[in-house]
Parts: sequence; C-alpha cells; structure tokens
Amino acid sequence: MIAILFGLLLFLLVVGVPVTFALGLATVATIWYGGLMPMLILPQEMIRSVNSFPLLAIPFFILAGNLMQFGGISQRLVTFSRTLVGSMRGGLAMVAIVTSAFFAAISGSGAATTAAVGAILIPAMIAHGYSSSYAAANQAASGALGVIIPPSIPLILYAIAANQSVGDMFAAGFLPGFVVVTTLMLYAWIHALRNPTAVDPAASFREILVAARKAILALLMPGLILGGIYGGIVTPTEAAVIAVVYALVVGGIVYRELPWGQLPVILRNSAVTSAVVLSIIATAGLFGRIMLSLQVPSILSNIVIDAIQSPWVFLILLNVLLLFVGMFLEAAAAILIFTPILLPIAISFGIHPVHFGIVMVVNLAMGMFTPPVGLNLFIASQISGTPIARLARAVLPFVGVMLVALLAISFLPWLSLYLPGL
Repeated sequence: MIAILFGLLLFLLVVGVPVTFALGLATVATIWYGGLMPMLILPQEMIRSVNSFPLLAIPFFILAGNLMQFGGISQRLVTFSRTLVGSMRGGLAMVAIVTSAFFAAISGSGAATTAAVGAILIPAMIAHGYSSSYAAANQAASGALGVIIPPSIPLILYAIAANQSVGDMFAAGFLPGFVVVTTLMLYAWIHALRNPTAVDPAASFREILVAARKAILALLMPGLILGGIYGGIVTPTEAAVIAVVYALVVGGIVYRELPWGQLPVILRNSAVTSAVVLSIIATAGLFGRIMLSLQVPSILSNIVIDAIQSPWVFLILLNVLLLFVGMFLEAAAAILIFTPILLPIAISFGIHPVHFGIVMVVNLAMGMFTPPVGLNLFIASQISGTPIARLARAVLPFVGVMLVALLAISFLPWLSLYLPGL
C-alpha cells in the first residue's frame, strides 16, 4: 500500500498533474485498492482538514498583500530604503533586499513581494547599469524573504501541521530572516566591487526623515499586526483581517492610489490563490490520514534512527532532501506532505519543532527562486524580459549565498529559538 501511495503520487507529479489532484488521486487509489476505509471518509476528512480557525488568516493575508501591491505602499518603501542604503556600493541591489524585507513583514507572500517590489526596482537597477539577469535574480532571491519573515503563510501552515503556536513560529522567523538579509546584502556589496554601477547621492538626514514620514503608515503595519499578536490583543486570524482593513484605508483613502475599479480583480485573484492553497490543504490532510493509517511516519522514523546516530548528520540529509523537494513542489504542499513524516524523526533526535519548522521553511523559500518551478523566477523573468534559461544561470550565486545562511540557521538553533523563548 505504501508503494502504491507514494509511487502513484510521484508519477502524477512527474507527468505534471496539479498537486491537489495528485494528492487526491493517489489517496483515493490507495484506499480503493487496499480497502482501507469507507469512501465516505474522504469528504469528511477533507472538510476536517480545512475546518480550522487559524487557516482563515491565509486568505486574508493574501488579500492584504494584493491590496498593498496596488495601493502605493511598495513605492514608499522603495523610496525610504533608497535613502538608507542607496548611496552604498551595490546600493540599489541592497534597496531591493531591504524593501523586500519590509514588504515581507506586511504581505507574508514571496510572490507578492517579488511582483510589487520588482516592478519598481528591476527597471531602476537596469537603468543604473546592472545587467537585466542580475537585477531579476537579485529580486527573485529577495522575494523569498516573504515566506521567512513573519507574517508568513508557510509559517502558519507549518504551525497548524505541527500543532505549534503561530505566534512562536512568527517570533522564530525574525532572526533567521535577518541572517538571510545580511548575507544577501553582503553578496550585493561583493558583486558591486567586481561590477561597479551607479549609486544614488548620499541622502541627508532631512531627506531620510521626509521619506520615513511618507512611508510611516506602511512601516507601522508590521508593528500593528505583530504587536497585536504578541501582545495577546488579537489572534493571527484577527490580525490578518486588520491588515486587510488597514491596506484598504491606507491605500485607498490616505494615499489615494488604490484603483477602486480594480478591486473586483484584486478580490478575484485573491480568491483564486486562496482556493488553490486551501484545496492543497484539504487533499494533503486526506493524504496524511492515510499515511498515519499505514504507519508511514513510525516506519521511516525507525529506519532513519537505526541508520543515523547523529542529529547533525540528520540535519544535513534533511536540508538536502528539502532543497530537492523545494525545486519541484510549492511550499504549501511540501509542508503539509512532509511535516507529518519528518517532524517525529526530528523530535527523536532532540530537534525542537520550532527550529525544525524554520529550517523547513528556509529550504522551501529557496525553492521559490530555483528551477524548474520557482515562481519568483517566472515573475522576475516577466518583469525584466530575461529568458528563464539565462535567469536560471544568473540565480546560482544567490543559491550559494542562501546555502551559507541556511547552514547557519540549521546548526545554530538559538537563532530560531531565542525570541520564542522570551
């Protein structure tokens, strides 16, 4: 039965069947062939999988990110970031990284971060002398911060799949996110030493204050969302609703840049994206139920523990596996499929569930800008006009840089556990 379940799933994914249908068909075929349970269980289990109050945060954060993408918030964040680091060597590349970090702390989506910031900064970088392939690769890698820095949709999914606190996962994402930002900015500086480009004039203190004043409402949003969660005032789901209202008010009434005529399109796109994510959650829950019935986690756990004695070796193999998985599966599907399998093994090696979750999410974030299915690559390619084949080569140094950050996050657990421990 296990061979049928995983063999059919792998075959369906290889031939290009969407993840939702691949999970559902593999599960239904296994149940039907093995007679494991009545078919009536299928709709019940799918409904149970999505019948979770914290899951409501996902469609609201998706909608908030789309509203901010059109509401003028990204432009103000870019202007503020340019006053901070635009005059440094490699400054505009650093601006893309810093702005992506700010936007990630608002939207929770890697794709939204890449699209909103890249639409402004990729053309600007090209105009300042950066190659189109480097500009697109830099933005694709920076956009991955959207799933590392809270509020992050994959962190919410992991918290639900692993039965962990969403607030703890959000807190755990800050320091690893800072490590990734630092390593990306260091590479931008090194690249600029070898490939000099134009830089912005140094901003005066008054210019920084003016840019900060214009961006203050955008900069306050992460504090409003995360402060409410950590202060015990609101749940993550309620914070997501606040983010939607805040984005509507700031973009539509204060900045007056949100095109009200585009609101139906924004709502439709958000609904489609939410439906895709929730359908994956429903079928992944069904898939997980069958895995538990077949005792897959305990079987694999015994095999791995007998074969590997060191938690460090396990972490290395875990990173290799997740990097490979991230190249072919989107983060939501990978988290829901592999968390029930790998988390018990990690716990048996003494790895904290929160640390394990951060390692998993950072690995899958890299998959967002690696071929063949890296969504950020396709978005950056479309904005820059760079062919995917050329962009895939340009992004390789960024994969190497992220690997350095990943190793630090994997082997320094306190980076993930210090803030939740407070």
